[in-house]
Amino acid sequence: MAYSGAPTTYLNPPIPFSGTIEGGLQDGLQITVSGTILNSSGTRFSVDFQTSFSGNDIAFHFNPRFEEGGYVVCNTKLNGRWGPEERKKELPFQKGVPFHLCFLVQSSDFKVMVNGSLFVQYFHRVPFHRVDTLCVNGSVQLFSVSFQNTRTVPVQPAFSMVQFSQPVSFPPRLKGRRPKPPSVRPANPAPITQTVIHTVQSVPGQMFPNPAISPMMYPHPAYPMPFITTIPGGLYPSKSIVLSGTVLPSAQRFHINLCSGSHIAFHLNPRFDENAVVRNTQINNSWGPEERSLPQKMPFTRGQSFSPCRSQSTAAC
Repeated sequence: MAYSGAPTTYLNPPIPFSGTIEGGLQDGLQITVSGTILNSSGTRFSVDFQTSFSGNDIAFHFNPRFEEGGYVVCNTKLNGRWGPEERKKELPFQKGVPFHLCFLVQSSDFKVMVNGSLFVQYFHRVPFHRVDTLCVNGSVQLFSVSFQNTRTVPVQPAFSMVQFSQPVSFPPRLKGRRPKPPSVRPANPAPITQTVIHTVQSVPGQMFPNPAISPMMYPHPAYPMPFITTIPGGLYPSKSIVLSGTVLPSAQRFHINLCSGSHIAFHLNPRFDENAVVRNTQINNSWGPEERSLPQKMPFTRGQSFSPCRSQSTAAC
């Protein structure tokens, strides 16, 4: 039976880290590990998907090594014995630099993405549903470890090590229709399901949040659309707002606005019907010139979740 319980997010967990995967691994489960490589004498770190906390049975051992020019070892351990190693002579990590590591569980393999790019595929050697524990160890500091089922609409999560300091308030619905931005067609009433929204204060000059400062997190995963909330303290340099969610399969467009009163300081508008991500500003109900250029391909996909972004100017209004 597929697990339909709440995903869990661990914030700033200590190393070595061991966490239970509620319901075990399932096809479509995405595990996201964010952190930074320590500038220490250590030369390795590992992420292990294993059965129980003993470490005798590890379905997938992901082990970056800062040795011999750098490489990554993938392996499986059964009954305390390692199988043949699979090595990739490439290391997408740097000491002292934050990373964003995603593991997507699929029926045939693990897909591993580093900083948004596919890095390696590891085909299952043992049934993945045996896995119920995630362990991280080595020369690394963790910001967060989170779990999200990309095949289902998430329900209310149970967060670990998180203090909710402010509830979300939904303003009353205004009578009449709200004016639509010019040249923007009405999209699906709920083209996106948000799973996590939290604000963090980061160190000036760094894109990733300061792990010593606990973020504020909103505890409800499936917000009604449109979702509107205030940003405590407003925006300022080094403040980040992180969103995770799933784009519905029927979505044509969705948008995220940073608002100041009746003005929209930043309008982020992914458009699947135009294969573009439009950015703009609206002042006194007048739109400025659109920005559409992208350094890479469209970063959103219908029917798929998007992982927490890490930037100094990403927020929701």
